Amino acid sequence: MRWYLTGVVVSGFGTTAMWLVSGIWVKSLTGSDGLAALTAFALWAPALLGPLLGTLADRVRRRPLLVVLDLSMAAVLPLLLWVTSADRVWLLFAVLVLYGAQGAVHEAAEQALLATGSAKERLGSVNGWRMTANESMKLIAPLAAAGLFARYGGGPVVLLDAATFVLAAGAFAAMRVREERPARTARERGAWRRETAEGVRLLAASPVLRPLVATGAFTMLLAGVNGAAVYAVVDGLGRPPAYAGVLYAVQGAGSVLAGLTTGPLLRRMPERLLAAAGLALFAAAAGLRALPFEATALAASAVIGLGLPWVLVAAMTAVQREAPAEAVGRIAATANTLLFVPNALALALGAALVTTVDVRLLLPALAVAGLAGAAVSAAGPRARARGKAEAEAGASA
Repeated sequence: MRWYLTGVVVSGFGTTAMWLVSGIWVKSLTGSDGLAALTAFALWAPALLGPLLGTLADRVRRRPLLVVLDLSMAAVLPLLLWVTSADRVWLLFAVLVLYGAQGAVHEAAEQALLATGSAKERLGSVNGWRMTANESMKLIAPLAAAGLFARYGGGPVVLLDAATFVLAAGAFAAMRVREERPARTARERGAWRRETAEGVRLLAASPVLRPLVATGAFTMLLAGVNGAAVYAVVDGLGRPPAYAGVLYAVQGAGSVLAGLTTGPLLRRMPERLLAAAGLALFAAAAGLRALPFEATALAASAVIGLGLPWVLVAAMTAVQREAPAEAVGRIAATANTLLFVPNALALALGAALVTTVDVRLLLPALAVAGLAGAAVSAAGPRARARGKAEAEAGASA
């Protein structure tokens, strides 16, 4: 497992560095804020095809797939050394789309490998360590990447990212995991589409996964609105826009703590209750951000960083435990799409809302919606079934 976590750490460092620098790079070459913002979209857009891309992780052995994906990205990234002027920015966007597609397959393969290579009772802890590793890199990588870019430009950051992919490939290759070769799949026309649809159907039919993923999607929808309001929160504190970086850093520290606590908590409670607790913490903290006090804003950011990962790790762990071994990749990729697409859409919605609704009203309303959602999630399937039965009885009376 240490080799797996090593791979996560080094690839997470490079990915975070590249994510930050790509926007700065485009801005410095073109002067366009809009094009700079589109770099994040280029990385995220392939997630829309998550269920389709995730099918690949169920057709081959996962560990060799991770190695090939990382080495392929390491080979592609040096093409960005050619991006030295505004008329070559198109190449950066093309590579970012490939980067996002590689990430979608990689994530599905990672989750499938963990599901088949780890004991079920350890999955919560492993996912927590994985979260801690990723969030720790987000505290370090932006500073290193920004410093490198400011001093030497984008080239060294590209080579650093390529090197981290090579190191990650080596770490994944060194893992000792026994994998059965997947059953030979049909190659007739339409087989890939049918396998993808089967992954979607299995997720929708699961009484455990369906409500958990719904809770996660609702949480990320609210998180998108909350994220769009961060500069309005900073304005309310009387601070310059750069202060948002301080709030994000504190949130990252909260996420590191979340990763450390997730495993012990999942050994004591079901994923459903951890997700509900995470949503409740996030919602309450987001509402408190409406108060114009710096100490409150910092504490709220830390609590948001604690609550959000609980929801995501709970959903991820449930997928790994509940999904059939031969379909973990497809189901994990479908769950990731359902979890993160609402966040991207809500960022756009939130950008419109913060220009028309006072943040002192918007964030408390978000908190009320989130706390209500947490209560529904915590109530569990029996309470929802009872409520449905009572509604049907009332309609027939």
